[in-house]
Amino acid sequence: MPVVQALRPVGSVTLAAGPIRLVPLTLAHGPGLQAAAADGELWNLRFTSVPTPDETQAYIETALVAQAAGHRLPFAVLDAATGEVLGSTSYHDIVPAVARVEIGYTWYAQRVQRSAVNTTAKLLMLTHAFETLGAQLVGWRTDNFNHASQRAIERLGAKRDGVLRHHALRRDGTVRDTVMYSLTVGEWPEVKAHLNWLLTRQRT
Repeated sequence: MPVVQALRPVGSVTLAAGPIRLVPLTLAHGPGLQAAAADGELWNLRFTSVPTPDETQAYIETALVAQAAGHRLPFAVLDAATGEVLGSTSYHDIVPAVARVEIGYTWYAQRVQRSAVNTTAKLLMLTHAFETLGAQLVGWRTDNFNHASQRAIERLGAKRDGVLRHHALRRDGTVRDTVMYSLTVGEWPEVKAHLNWLLTRQRT
C-alpha cells in the first residue's frame, strides 16, 4: 500500500497576483479589518463569523493562537495597489499526516464581492497548497444557509462531499448544518485552468 507523503510545513508566506496580496494576519490589521467589515455591516449576516468592530482584536488573537498551535494560517487580503485591507481568509484544519488542508474564514468588504478578488485569492491559495505544500486534498465547509458561499465554492470546481447535521453553533445560538466540499490533487490541473479562464473573463 502506498504511503501518503505528509504535508510540507505550513509557514508564514505572502502570496500575490493581480489585484491582491495575501499577507500574514497581525494585530496591526485590526483597523483595516474593521473598515472592511463595516462595508456592508457584514457581522449582521447570521451565517458568517465576521467580527463586529469591538470583536476584531479578539478575532485576530484567536486566529493567531490557532496558528501557534499549528492548525491555522490566517491572512489579511490587501489591495495590491493601495495596501487597503479588503478582508481575510485562512488555511485551517491543517492535517499534515494526510496532506490535507482546508480554506475558510473567508470574507470580503461588500464592494469587492463578486469581483476578481475571491477568484484570485483561491487561485493563489490552491496553487500554494497543491504545488508548494504538497497537499493531496483541499477542503471547504460552509453554513447550510450560506447559499452564496456554496455557489462560490462550487464555481471553483470543488465537489460537494455531504452535510454534517447539527454540527456547529452560529453566533445567534442556533445550530447549523455544515456543507462540506473538497478538491483533490488529481482534479487540480483542470480547476487551475478553469480559474485562470475565469480571471481572464473578469478582466475583460
